[in-house]
Amino acid sequence: MKKLWVVFALGAVGVLMGCATMIPVGGLYTGVKIPITATNNSGASSKTGQAECISVLALVAVGDCSIDAAKKNGGITKVNNVDFDVKNILGIYGSYKVIVSGE
Repeated sequence: MKKLWVVFALGAVGVLMGCATMIPVGGLYTGVKIPITATNNSGASSKTGQAECISVLALVAVGDCSIDAAKKNGGITKVNNVDFDVKNILGIYGSYKVIVSGE
């Protein structure tokens, strides 16, 4: 019975942790793409660039997922919009991408 309460408490903590984040978080798997900003929606963007960071075991995170890095990777000088793509599996492996569209 004691083990059941521990499992229940850990599950409750996991559910409550997702309530105060700026992105939707799944306890087992997260796979979301959300907008960060849109500065010019007047037409289709001719270029796209992305930058990525990764996280392993929620202990080590590396990479440059800045908007500037994504602009450089896509050869973009004028930004139209910026999206954020997140994939995380059990906190074991996470991929975080910033995707910039523009000209």
